[in-house]
Amino acid sequence: MRFHKVRMEAIATHLPERVVTSQQLEQRLAPVYERLRLSEGRLELMSGIRERRFFAPGTRPSAIATAAAERALVGIDRSSIGVVVHASVCRDFLEPATASVVHARLGLPATALGFDLSNACLGFANALCIVASLIERGEIERGLVVAGEDGGPLVEATLAHLTSKPDTSREELKRAFASLTIGAGGAAVVLAHERLAPQAVRVCGATQRAATEHNHLCQGGTSTSHATGLEGPLMETDSEALLHAGNALAARTWADFLVEHSLRPEAIDRYVTHQVGVAHRRMLLSTLQLDPARDYPTVERLGNIGSCSLPITYAEACAAGHIQPHHRVALLGIGSGLFCSILLLESP
Repeated sequence: MRFHKVRMEAIATHLPERVVTSQQLEQRLAPVYERLRLSEGRLELMSGIRERRFFAPGTRPSAIATAAAERALVGIDRSSIGVVVHASVCRDFLEPATASVVHARLGLPATALGFDLSNACLGFANALCIVASLIERGEIERGLVVAGEDGGPLVEATLAHLTSKPDTSREELKRAFASLTIGAGGAAVVLAHERLAPQAVRVCGATQRAATEHNHLCQGGTSTSHATGLEGPLMETDSEALLHAGNALAARTWADFLVEHSLRPEAIDRYVTHQVGVAHRRMLLSTLQLDPARDYPTVERLGNIGSCSLPITYAEACAAGHIQPHHRVALLGIGSGLFCSILLLESP
């Protein structure tokens, strides 16, 4: 997948103010830890996540996504937007599309299409590729990709489920571990034809691969807890198996990416990786033989923000000066299922 006319005209993020530490979560798990004879501190030790952020209860994904989009659209003619894609795991409801709420709140024109794209943590990267393809083919001039993630409800439901059961086992705790690493945030990106934003970051292309035989390693949804009788999001993850399968897929995708784009590894100035945990980041960089100094970590203080992880980390790397003019950047995304996508950007 190659693009020659697409630019990233704007990017913006929206982070909640409320900070929740791993220590605070483990204090609520104290009865479970005590019965299983586990020591406090294992959550941060195993994930590397010191803290994450959550929005106020009741905050809808559309509100989070809209807040980020309002920032991204400053100075941009909204009547030129041809499509808005809401690409997060979290949605306001099953029907209608959360994109319709964002579309209305932003006052986008009736000519602008809108739809949701759901693909676990890879949704945002997928949406960027779809919108870029529409621009490359001349079907639209500008497109907007948004996402609003809030892991608060998942974390709360997981804690309630684990602590209300008198017989929670080590295996159950292990399979719920990934659910306690989730954070919250919103992101928005405006893509445009190069004639509208000739000095903006160039979106050069992407390589995408799948290993769907691993779709069982992480599964979840809204369900009723047998322990609490309450309805809420619950997820089970085989974290270790997912770690190894994901890195194997990333290695194959990376090799194909370099060939498809005629690049040598040293030609990539910076990497932006999907932030899942410190062990995942370390293994990914080691597997792909990438220089850790060229990556930009955020997971320790933001946790895993689902589909927003990639755009938020990219935006923060730019704001921190880690990504400089003329840098060639690879965005490495991966999502449960398994799917992997690597996008190539070139800063002006």
